[in-house]
Amino acid sequence: MFQNAYEAGPKSDLIYDATHSDTAGIPVSLSVYADRGHVRDAAREDAGAAGLRVMAIDNLSALLTGGPRSLGDVVLVDCPVADAACLAALARLDMRAARSGARILVSTSVEALDSVFACMDASSPQFLVDPSRADRVIALGQVLAGFPSGRLRELSEEDRLMLLRLTEQVGQIASRIDRLAGTPVALKSAPGPAATRVDEHAGHTALRSIRPPLPDPRLVRSIIKHRRLRGRFFEGDLFADPAWDMLLDLTAARAEHARVSVTSLCIAADVPPTTALRWFTQMVEAGLFERQCDDTDRRRAFITLSEKAANAMARYFDEIGAGARLAA
Repeated sequence: MFQNAYEAGPKSDLIYDATHSDTAGIPVSLSVYADRGHVRDAAREDAGAAGLRVMAIDNLSALLTGGPRSLGDVVLVDCPVADAACLAALARLDMRAARSGARILVSTSVEALDSVFACMDASSPQFLVDPSRADRVIALGQVLAGFPSGRLRELSEEDRLMLLRLTEQVGQIASRIDRLAGTPVALKSAPGPAATRVDEHAGHTALRSIRPPLPDPRLVRSIIKHRRLRGRFFEGDLFADPAWDMLLDLTAARAEHARVSVTSLCIAADVPPTTALRWFTQMVEAGLFERQCDDTDRRRAFITLSEKAANAMARYFDEIGAGARLAA
């Protein structure tokens, strides 16, 4: 992804400085916390190639011990096993990053994902599941794309287009849902008291849009099953649509009054977990998905449709149901 040559530096895990600075002299800084040596080595090399200033490379335990140190602009943390020490380190990092504004990349495993996800709810981290080195570099590029262009080397045109395409696709989905959720429902009779509200600030009575009910979850599950069936006859990549698959799964779960974990939602997306989480993050930022913590167990968190998304999905199924009735 980063096209610049990298000149190998020292292999010590002590503070290391890849001295690239832009015209403003303010390079983006990176800290790495990982117990696995190959992750630390790869992060050091990739940061050097990107021209980042590496502030520290250390074990996860360093987040819990020693005196306070600056996190820098970006923190890459590797936590493949969700043991007590790891989760404590992540929880502390989450609070510190929320206060400092540092941007967090967390790599973990499928087995540890729910626990890791649940303990980091303040800093809006980006999660990677069993990532390859390329996955980490792409995620780092996405984070860097959010910094002012003067603070980092330019991304390649291909990478920039990929990031723009993802953002635009989710933006288009959000715009359509905004339009669908805001479409007023025609009333066949005069509205009763339940269909009106009094706007005290405006000083007038306005009609409140009435949302149709969510579809029968058996119908939604049948649609999901038919979508999966295509994979028996065609390459699955031809039909990859993780945003829609996640919307369908959450719609069915909401109608069933069931809770959906982040791991379950990744499975529903029918794409690699890291790709699913990338889409999930975009959908949260677009106001379509919401995170709900489990009040009885802080180690668990669930995902649900926002009211805006639920309204849109209800209206969508109502529209296609009306179309089917007309066709019949």
